[in-house]
Amino acid sequence: MTANGDSDGAVPPASPFAAPVKRSITIAGHQTAISLEPVFWDALRARAALEGLPINALIARIDVARLAAVDPPNLASAVRCWLFDLKEDKNSSQ
Repeated sequence: MTANGDSDGAVPPASPFAAPVKRSITIAGHQTAISLEPVFWDALRARAALEGLPINALIARIDVARLAAVDPPNLASAVRCWLFDLKEDKNSSQ
């Protein structure tokens, strides 16, 4: 965009915001659904691959930790917080 608001022909950057995507998963033999934004699904897939686990197994591990909390959040919130903690740990160790 130019200063007067006209398009200068440049392609606008992709928005970092996206609606949550609902996916069915199985935890401990039980079907459930979880809604996460695509950026979190991507981060979850990457972490599962790094650990050599299926996504369902990684989510099950997060769920066990979530249920051990004094006031457990919902599963989607727990996944987001878990991924954020990984990023924070990585940033603080650099």
